[in-house]
Amino acid sequence: MDLKAAVKQIRAGEVSPLYLCYGTEKYRIKEFVSMLENELIEEDQRAFAVAHYDLAETPVEVVVEEAETAPFLVERKLVIVRDSSLFTAGKESTKVEHRVEKLLEYIGNPADYSVLVFVAYAEKLDERKKVVKSFKTAAPVIQFAPMGENELANWITKQFQKSSVSIGSDGVDMLLKRAGTTLGTLSAEIEKLSLFAGQGGAVGPSDVEKLVAISTEQSVFVLVEHIANLKLQQALGVFYDLLKQREEPIKLLSLIARQFRIMLQVKEMSTQNYSQQQMAGQLGLHPYAVKIAAEQAKRFEIAKLRRILALVAKLDHEIKTGAVDKVFGLEMFLLKLGA
Repeated sequence: MDLKAAVKQIRAGEVSPLYLCYGTEKYRIKEFVSMLENELIEEDQRAFAVAHYDLAETPVEVVVEEAETAPFLVERKLVIVRDSSLFTAGKESTKVEHRVEKLLEYIGNPADYSVLVFVAYAEKLDERKKVVKSFKTAAPVIQFAPMGENELANWITKQFQKSSVSIGSDGVDMLLKRAGTTLGTLSAEIEKLSLFAGQGGAVGPSDVEKLVAISTEQSVFVLVEHIANLKLQQALGVFYDLLKQREEPIKLLSLIARQFRIMLQVKEMSTQNYSQQQMAGQLGLHPYAVKIAAEQAKRFEIAKLRRILALVAKLDHEIKTGAVDKVFGLEMFLLKLGA
């Protein structure tokens, strides 16, 4: 089921006794579960009407027993269950044995006074498993995949609007470049920027630059962006700032290599007519990261990107064998790229 459709049904009072939520967007899954809790259970009743379980520690038959037990002093109870590998292809990380047949029986005849929500932080479900097939037949199965570029930008804008603060597309771009695409991190930065702007205020790119600290990964992204734009002085400036922050040169080299590798992969896949969404799925990246890598890759031929990665491998070997000083070696590497 589509997330929007599920939320619309719940707010209209059409609540399913079973939900299966899966995907890599943990923040959105937690938002959905919190929304369910707010819609179904009064705040003063949550201590005895909401139960949390983890299948890495608790057999699934105990969860079923909880769902089958009538609620105490309330009309309905909410049971939230974190899945380890019951619905996915991952290997069991614990020695807990699950009587899956008990869950299958419950899926066929769920209690009308319980809402049982399973959460699996995995990109895919194991479609071969009987429990997955049964769930898909009987209840909403909601995927929480990374947002596309436009969807993410709209989400950021709406988060600001909740505090009656406006932000333009250039401010959104700057926020993504400095904070990345992780929703939890973005949410915290949005809250900070909204407090700074105040109700009815506006946030611009300069405000984001002043208030949002840039992560090491995002700094490397900016460094590569400067190299792609042949802005050597700015690239070296970012590099020296990272050294002042006591970042390890070998780590920086690894991150630089990763970005150029993504650029090469995107460049090669674009020649095969892959869409950005397809590239993101194949590479396990956020669609926005693919978009930026594609823009950077336009300034390089495939052969040039391969030569750069060969230089990275050579430098990595020289640093690790002590043939060259790590700071000097990386500095010379950046100068070569800029030239």
